[in-house]
Amino acid sequence: MKRRNFLKGAGLAAAAGTVAAPAIAQSAPEIRWRLTSSFPKSLDTIFGTAQTFAKYMAEATDNKFQIQVFAPGEIVGGLQAMDAVQNGSVECAHTPLYYYIGKEPALGMGTGLPFSLNARQLHSWWHFAGGKEIINEVMGKYNCTSLVCGNSGAQMGGFFRKEINTVDDLKGLKFRIGGLGGQVLAKLGVVPQQIAPGDVYPALERGTLDAAEFVGPYDDEKLGFLKVAKYYYAPGWWEGGAMLHLVVNQEKWNELPKNYQAIMSQATEAANNWMLAKYDAVNGQALRRMVGAGAELRTFSPAIMEASLKAANELYGELSAKNADFKKAYDSMVAYRNDVLPWWQLNEYAFDTFMIRTRGRA
Repeated sequence: MKRRNFLKGAGLAAAAGTVAAPAIAQSAPEIRWRLTSSFPKSLDTIFGTAQTFAKYMAEATDNKFQIQVFAPGEIVGGLQAMDAVQNGSVECAHTPLYYYIGKEPALGMGTGLPFSLNARQLHSWWHFAGGKEIINEVMGKYNCTSLVCGNSGAQMGGFFRKEINTVDDLKGLKFRIGGLGGQVLAKLGVVPQQIAPGDVYPALERGTLDAAEFVGPYDDEKLGFLKVAKYYYAPGWWEGGAMLHLVVNQEKWNELPKNYQAIMSQATEAANNWMLAKYDAVNGQALRRMVGAGAELRTFSPAIMEASLKAANELYGELSAKNADFKKAYDSMVAYRNDVLPWWQLNEYAFDTFMIRTRGRA
C-alpha cells in the first residue's frame, strides 16, 4: 500500500474514532444489575427463565449488560421480590405479580385471574388489548414497571392429602394457593395459605397444610409433593396460563439507553417463549413418572368447578365495586375474552379436541 493511501486511511480511521467511539460508548455502557427471583434454584425451568433472560442480555450486548440472578433468601424472600425492586435494593426481579395483590388487587390480572385466559390469550391481551398499559399504570404507583417474562401454561390443581369429591369437602381445607384463587376458594370454606415455594413441602409433610398447588408435574415432582400427598387434581382453574414478569425499578429503567430498553424487551419475550416451550416439553414426561410412582389423578367435579366459578364472579364484582384499577383491568380482560372465545371454540378448540381423541391412530 502506498504511504499516501495508508495515511489517508489512517486519517479516516482517526476521524471515525473521534466521532463514533464516544457515541458507541454512550449507547452501550457497562451496566451491572442484580435480579432477585421468587423461585428456588432447584426449579430449573422457572428459576432458569431468569438465568436465560440474563444470558440473552449479555449475549445481545457483548457482555456489556450483566445481570446477576439471586435465589430467594440470598437478598430477600421470594414474596418480597417486588418490594426490593420498589425500594431500590435490587434493580429487577423475576416474579408473578399476583404475589402482590395485598398492594393492589389489579396486579392479580397481570399473572391471570381464575377462570380468565389461557397462556396465549393472556399474552395477546397484554400486547394487543391494553393489558400492558393498564398493569404498568398500576405498577408506576410503586416505582416499578414490568415486562412479560415467562408463562407456565395451564397449571395443575395441586396435591391433596385426601380426596375432594364435593364442595363440602373444601370446608376447613388448609390449601397453599397464590393470588386471587385463594380468595375465591375462601368463599367455599377453604383456608388459603400463601407460602413461598421452598417452604411448601415441610408444611405439607407436617400436616399444617392439607393441600398445595404450585405449577405443574415437572416442578411438583421436583418439590416432592407426591411423598406426602397422593391425590393429584386437575385443572388448576385459578391459573389457566400464569404469566410471570420482569419487574424493573422505574428509575433504573428510565436511566437505560433506548437501545438497552429495546434489547431488554426482546430478551424478556425470548425468555417467555423459552419457559412455555420448556414446560410443554417436560410436563407430560413428569406426569407419567409420578403416576408410575403412585400419584392418583383426579379431576375436580363439575359441581366444584361451577361453585368455584360462581364464587370467582362474586369476588370480581366485589373488587370492581370498590377498586377502580381492578375494575379497569377486569373489564378489559372480559371484553377481550368475549371477543376471542368464539374464534377459539370454532378453530383452536375444535382442532385440539379432535387431535386428542385421535392421538392413538398415528
